[in-house]
Parts: sequence; C-alpha cells; structure tokens
Amino acid sequence: MDSTVTIYINTFGLNCALGNRPEEIAAKLFAGDSGLQMQTGWVANHALPVGALPIATLPQIPPFPNTSLIDASQDDRAIYASRNNRVLLDAAQQIDDAVRNSISRFGESRIGIVLGTSTSGIHECERMLSGNNPSYRYPMQEIGSPADFLARYWQITGPAWVVSTACSSSGRAMIAAKRLLEQNLCDAVITGGADTLCRLTLNGFSALDSVSRTQSDPFSEQRNGINIGEGAALFLLSKQEHLTERPAARFLGGGISLDAHHISAPDPQGKGAIKAMQTALQRADLAADAIDYVNLHGTGTHQNDAMEAHAMAQVFPTGVPCSSTKPLTGHTLGAASAIEAAFCLLTLSNTNKTHALPPHQYSGIFDQTLPPIALVRQNERLPRPIQYTMSNSFAFGGNNVSLIFGRAL
Repeated sequence: MDSTVTIYINTFGLNCALGNRPEEIAAKLFAGDSGLQMQTGWVANHALPVGALPIATLPQIPPFPNTSLIDASQDDRAIYASRNNRVLLDAAQQIDDAVRNSISRFGESRIGIVLGTSTSGIHECERMLSGNNPSYRYPMQEIGSPADFLARYWQITGPAWVVSTACSSSGRAMIAAKRLLEQNLCDAVITGGADTLCRLTLNGFSALDSVSRTQSDPFSEQRNGINIGEGAALFLLSKQEHLTERPAARFLGGGISLDAHHISAPDPQGKGAIKAMQTALQRADLAADAIDYVNLHGTGTHQNDAMEAHAMAQVFPTGVPCSSTKPLTGHTLGAASAIEAAFCLLTLSNTNKTHALPPHQYSGIFDQTLPPIALVRQNERLPRPIQYTMSNSFAFGGNNVSLIFGRAL
C-alpha cells in the first residue's frame, strides 16, 4: 500500500436539513441556522425536533439500462425504490458528470463504491408493517442496497460495499475508499453515506432516554440528548488532481480505533477517541497545532460530550476552534461522518472567502465540570485562509473515526 500518494476529493454532493446543494448549505452552516423541524408521528404521543430534508420531491429511481455489464430489469429497479436510496440519488445527481467522466477515463471496473449507512431502507419495512407499502420487498432494507444501487445506476463493476458501524459508518467507508486508491485497486472511488428518518431509530434512542424534546445542546450543563436527522453526502476520490476543474480538497489521513468499552456508552476518559485523532494526525503527517478547525461528534448526551471534551483537551492542549453542527442538522447516524466531512470541505473551500467557521449553537452555559474547549462563537472567523480541518465520529461499541482534510493546493 502506497500511503504517500495524495488523495484528492474532486467533487461532492450533499443534502441534509440545511438544504440539498453545497452552496445553499454553506450559507446556512456559517450563519448557524438550524434546519430542525418539530414533527409528530415518529414516537407515539410526542412531537420531536428532527432534521428532516427540506426537499419537496426526491428523485425517483430511474430505469436501469440493459447492458452486457449488468443484467437489469424492472424488478431490479423496484427493489431499490427506498427513500434512503432516493436521498442518496439526490446527492449522486450532483456529481453525476464527474463520475461519468471518470468512468469514460478509467473504465467501469476501475471505479469503486464504498458507502456507510445504519438504516438503509428500514423505513419501507415500517410502512409495510403498518399497511402503507404494498410494494415492499425485503432487499429494500438490506444494508448493502445503497452501494448495489449506485453500481447499477452508474454501471460500475469495481469493488462496491457498505459499512455499517453506527455513527462512524461513512467515516470508515471514506478511509476504506482511500485505501482502495493507495493499493491501486481503483483509479477513482465514490464514497460517503446516506441515512434517513425512521421510527426504529427514533424509538430506539427514545428507549435509551437519549432523545431531546428540544434542540440539542452539546457541551452545555443543560444538555439532555440528541436530535435525529437525515441526509447524504457523496465524494469522488482519486489520485488524479484534475478529474474536475479544481479539486474540493485533499483527504490527508484517517484514524480508526475500537475501544469496545461498552455497547452504548463511551470510554469516560476518551482513550479510543484520543487514539483515533492521534492516528489521523500521524497519517496526515501533521502536528495537532496545524489543525485550524475540528467538527466535533458533539451529540448533546451527557456521557458522549464529557468523553469528547476530555479527549480534545488531551490531543489539543493549547486549544483549537471546534463546534458540533448536530444542533443544525440533527444526528444523521450512519451518514454523519460523511455529512460533517462535507462541512469541513465547505470550511476549506475557496468560496469561504471570509474564512468563516461553523458556529457552535447552544445555550452558552458551558458545563464547568468538563475541560474547557474552544467552541466557535457566532460569526467567528480566522484571520487567514483555513488550511486543515478534522472531523470526529464516535459510535456505539467504541467504534471511533477521525478524518483530516487539507485545502486544495
């Protein structure tokens, strides 16, 4: 494996509660505008704030072409017709030209797909069980469905799979995509993730007493749980700098750790989180003080925020601007790593001419029992272009991921 090569993020597609195009989302992200909506119907007898997509009409799953590469049929099309795949398709259409150009350049067998999800099409099963989805078929909810769908949509025959490790899923997928390029198994890889709202996750987190009935309040002494959101982010990675007119960023390094402290609670001292961040820094060949901004996992639960504050204080003893963007989007579960990675790319972008940082929206009453961290204030900016960003995702079971991105040269 050649880990010395530069991996470029050529372009990306994005949707979440803040919108469904990077430019629209960037404006709301840097303004600190929350996309949460109060909705009923997810948890019995409760209205809850959720990060639902503000998209009136999602694209329909198109017919698959019949080719010598893929034997497609209308039946094939039907088994991919989940809302999760339609949300994924919205992000895919944003990078469609770049992907098809890559296929023409390298061939369909040299393009890979690695995605992350935690719900896939489980919402379609829920609708079937309530009698509202007579067209339900079991493959709709299979974890591998998103990668299989995109492979058929683009007629790609290279490696294609889905990672499902809860909240770190799409971050682990991005690291796996990077390795495919470093090992010369692919010339370009489509990576990222998608997750959509469903009753399973909202009721599951409610049963853990982890869902807030108001906007989440990460690192506040008043924090009382998470909000759930949905969305998708897709990136086109390659070792070639000029697949697109200008690459969005460089993917410099990723760190993974598995501390297995508890099935749902993090290691209180953040040992796994620390290891993930330190590994990412080592692989990016950067010192901690080179990082300009960190997108925190920042769920708004007591244990997770406490662990992350301890970990941040250990890795960044002199401080670093940081924020949780989950009060703006909700926690998008298996897609969170990818969506928040896209926020890091928006922060690095040349279009961010004022060097703005995503503000940390919370009550302003920091939990004084936690080590102090440099939460980004409203309208806070750096006095110079932002060079390096980090994004953290810390999942159930101690499955931790940290990603580092660099400004495009």
